[in-house]
Amino acid sequence: MPARLFAALAVAFISTAASAQTYPDRPIRVTIPFPAGGAADVLGRIVLEKAAGAMGQPFVIENQAGAGGNLGTATVARADPDGYRIGLIPSGPLSVNKTLSKTIPYDPEKDFEPITLLARMPNIVVVSNSVPVKSLGELIEYVKARPGQLNYSSIGNGSSQHIAGAYFEQITGTKMTHVPYRASPQLVTDLVTGIVPLSFQLIPNLLGQLQAGQLRPLAVTATSRSPSQPDVPTTVELGLPTFISDAWFAMVAPKATPRAIVERLNKAIVDAVKDPATNKRLVDAGIDPATSTPEELRAFISSEVAKWREIITKAGITAE
Repeated sequence: MPARLFAALAVAFISTAASAQTYPDRPIRVTIPFPAGGAADVLGRIVLEKAAGAMGQPFVIENQAGAGGNLGTATVARADPDGYRIGLIPSGPLSVNKTLSKTIPYDPEKDFEPITLLARMPNIVVVSNSVPVKSLGELIEYVKARPGQLNYSSIGNGSSQHIAGAYFEQITGTKMTHVPYRASPQLVTDLVTGIVPLSFQLIPNLLGQLQAGQLRPLAVTATSRSPSQPDVPTTVELGLPTFISDAWFAMVAPKATPRAIVERLNKAIVDAVKDPATNKRLVDAGIDPATSTPEELRAFISSEVAKWREIITKAGITAE
C-alpha cells in the first residue's frame, strides 16, 4: 500500500475513533418521518427525554412528513454517519414501503445501521356496538355470510390497517370492502357510529373509545396480550396463529455510523425504555415497549420486508 494512502487511512481511523470517544458533544437530531402528534411522536418524546440524561445531550425531534414516510426516512439515509442525525422510523418506511413504493429513495435493509427496536403496537380488531358479533369467530362467520358487504376502515391505501384487513381476508377466506380515510378523527367517529363498522386499528388511536365502551374489541393481532388491553384475547389464542399484524418503531442511524456510537445509543435508549417510570408512561399511552440488539433489529427488518411483500403482492395493494 502506498505510504500516502496508508497515512490517509490512518488519519481517518484516528479521527473516527476520537469522534466516537467524545460523542456526543452537541444535541442529537432525530427525524420522525410523520407529522407531530402521532404515535411515533408520543413514543419518541417519552423515551428520548429519559435517554438524554444518559447521553449528556438532548435529542431534538424533527418531524419531516411526506411520501408515506419515505421523505424523512431518506433524510436519515443520506445524513453524515456521525451519530448526530438518526431516525425514529415506523414499520411502514422500513418494511412495507419497499414493496408498496416503486420509487423508494433508500433501501431499508442496506442503507441504515440499526440501533434498537423501540416499541410494537399491535392492531386491535374492533367493531361498532351495532354489529351483532361478540367474538372473532362470530365476526368471521358474519363476514362469510355477507361476502363484500361489510366495510372496514383504514387511514389510507397501503396503511398498516389496510394491509391488516387484506391479511385477515387471506387467512380467513373472507371478502370485505375497504374504505380509506384521509384523517383519523373522521374514521374514529364513523367507527363509533357504525357508518363503517369494522377496523383493524392501532390501540393508541382508539384508547379513549375503548376505555369508554364505545367500541367492542374482539382480538389483538399479536402473540401476547397488550398491557393496555389485558382482557382482550390475542389472535393466537383464538386460533389464528399467523394473523400477527402490528406497527413497530425502530431507531436507526445512517449506514457506516461507527459501531461505538451505535452501541452508545443502543444502551441509552434500551435503558430508557426499560426504566420503570418510562415503561409505565408508554403502557398508559397504549404503547407496548420493545427493545433489541442492533443485530436482532437488522434480522427483524429483513423478515418483515419478506413477510409483507408476499401479503401485499397477493392482495394487489398499491399506495396510490
